[in-house]
Amino acid sequence: MTVAAEGSPPLRMAGARRNPLLQSEAVQGFALISPTFVYALILLVLPILVVIAHSFWTQNYLTIDHTFTLENYRIALTEPIYRDLLWRSLYISLTVSLLTVALAYPIAYFISFHGGRHKSLWLFLITIPFWTSYLLRVMSWKVILGYNGVLNSGLMGLGIISEPSDALLYNSTAVIITLTHAWATFAILPIFVSLEKVDRTLVEAATDLGDGPLRSFLRVTLPLSAPGVISAALIVMIPTVGDYVTPKLVGGKDGVMIANAIQAQFGKASNWPLGAALSVTTMIIVSLMAGATVLVIRALQRLAR
Repeated sequence: MTVAAEGSPPLRMAGARRNPLLQSEAVQGFALISPTFVYALILLVLPILVVIAHSFWTQNYLTIDHTFTLENYRIALTEPIYRDLLWRSLYISLTVSLLTVALAYPIAYFISFHGGRHKSLWLFLITIPFWTSYLLRVMSWKVILGYNGVLNSGLMGLGIISEPSDALLYNSTAVIITLTHAWATFAILPIFVSLEKVDRTLVEAATDLGDGPLRSFLRVTLPLSAPGVISAALIVMIPTVGDYVTPKLVGGKDGVMIANAIQAQFGKASNWPLGAALSVTTMIIVSLMAGATVLVIRALQRLAR
């Protein structure tokens, strides 16, 4: 029995050496996430691969020619209408993300630093408008910005304008206003979470060392909350490029975006390859723009230090 007891640890070590894969935490972790990984791969990657494949084909009425071609990308990148729509979409998306973050940060800061025991209540009140349908919220802005809408009526009642203005609706400005409101909560929450992680003792230390409120905010709070700002900017910027409901309802001909052209190609035009090429082109440009945004914010963060 003594020999067996003394020999048992080496036997266990030999068994571990014979089966290193069974002892690998990485392999065990992968085994746990593999069903979810395969599920995500099928639902996310496979459709993207199908779209990319279609972008290199051509369509002749109802039949698709599988011959490889770059003609769709030539049209997507050189045709003035698609180029203008893409740049307009990028401009609207970037403007909406900047405005949303600029409006969301003070709200998130107030809740995090001054909300006290009512933080949950504030967050609850912020999410209440999002209990309603997205379409209803878009239509409400149509009522507000319309020719005989709430805003025109209010301005006329105050004597600021003498007759209703038709410049508030059916343009890119209406799209920017509507999207900024629609994505506000999605910017507030990540910034709030980032601000909650800021060590308050660092802020107090900066104050004790002579920094005023503004200097303390710029040197301590803002750099430490930068991850939340980056997340909020990307969360807003990436989906708004592909929004086609809002431009269709409040944009008019001056607020049409690239997503409306993509939807038309997959719908009425029945030109899936061109629609796929427009989608892939937009996807690549948005990815590059998102990466550039992250680099710029991190560079500003380093300069602040």
